[in-house]
Amino acid sequence: MKKLIVTADIHGSYSSWLTLKNLLGPLDELAIAGDLFDTRYGDLSHIDFQPESIKKDLTNFHHPFYYVYGNCDSPSFFPGFETRMEFSAFSKKLLISHGHRSFTYSENIDIIIQGHTHLCFLEKKGSHIFMNPGSITCPRNGMYTYGVIENNCASLIELKTGNKLINVDL
Repeated sequence: MKKLIVTADIHGSYSSWLTLKNLLGPLDELAIAGDLFDTRYGDLSHIDFQPESIKKDLTNFHHPFYYVYGNCDSPSFFPGFETRMEFSAFSKKLLISHGHRSFTYSENIDIIIQGHTHLCFLEKKGSHIFMNPGSITCPRNGMYTYGVIENNCASLIELKTGNKLINVDL
């Protein structure tokens, strides 16, 4: 893996999904902290709301990806996932959840990824890194963002400019 692209709160937006796919290089992986499809509350009348198209794309998706359900996702629409998961990347242990439910994590977790707020956040507290990638679809602060985790750092990136907003060492 070259880098891990981190996102959340796509809410069934097909244009955001296509943007996300274009951010991925050939060796990159993808982590989605919930609300990818929004089949619970999505706006069926909006032309960009296409959860079925995203689901179809995922059947032919060639990148490893890590996904958890958010509060707007219906597990029956895209079965086989959970509301939280742990995985390893760059010799670090990661925990991903949407963030709409409280949870605990063990001391062996290095990076905690959550979405839900539509606000980006990245901070290192002791030996733990906390990341919320924000949203590239509907951010609550007007700043379209996503996260990147690489060999030695975690960053938040502004989608429109490609600028790193904040960077922390792993």
